[in-house]
Amino acid sequence: MTESMTIGVVAALGLAIGSFLNVCIYRLPRGESIVSPPSRCPSCGQGLRWFDNVPVLGWLLVGGRCRSCRAAVSPMYPVVEAVTSVVFLLQLWQIGWQPLLAIRLLFVSAMIVLFVIDLQHRILPNVITLPGIAVGLIASVFFEPGWRAALIGVAAGGGVLWVVGEAYFRIRGEEGMGFGDVKMLAMVGAFLGWQFMLVTLLIASFTGSIIGGGMIAVDRGNMKYALPLGSFLAVGAIIATHVGYPVLAWYLGFY
Repeated sequence: MTESMTIGVVAALGLAIGSFLNVCIYRLPRGESIVSPPSRCPSCGQGLRWFDNVPVLGWLLVGGRCRSCRAAVSPMYPVVEAVTSVVFLLQLWQIGWQPLLAIRLLFVSAMIVLFVIDLQHRILPNVITLPGIAVGLIASVFFEPGWRAALIGVAAGGGVLWVVGEAYFRIRGEEGMGFGDVKMLAMVGAFLGWQFMLVTLLIASFTGSIIGGGMIAVDRGNMKYALPLGSFLAVGAIIATHVGYPVLAWYLGFY
């Protein structure tokens, strides 16, 4: 394929996968099947026509409302589809058209789903994180970062957050971190290796501190607001796939 054809295929694939990710985002927290029934309006249950499922365009054509009951349809749907397409194109730009691209696209898709679910529900489904660890380790045998880096990434990623959470519980006597975050960072380590896992944690901690500090400054009476660490980890992991080595070198330069 020519370069323009490759870009077009990956962009279209991102839109299509983004539409499926919306199904996962809506149904997984509710314990529903992501296979059946077909897509339907969450308000009236009316099944969607094929042209309503066209990514982004379908939402725009109906003005962001259900054709049947006219209930508002969240703009999150086209946003997820568009963002997935952009993220896919950035991965193509980063690593090119090679077998590793399929693994990275699978990984960033999982990160997008976890980002939105944790943001909305404060949960990180095991059905994504646990198989994700296994898939990442298997893929690391054949692709980057290599199985040794992946094993260390799983152990260190899960271990670091578990130790932090356990220490917080011992000191404060209350849960400060969900075990879902531990499994998610282990998954990041499996796919990206221990080095990029550290970069992911660094970026997530930095952005979380800034946003958390801003929220405390605005509302000092809400000091215990639960920040969605998984959402920050998802953003950090996707960023790490692009700037992992420069960020790691910059950070280690302080020591």
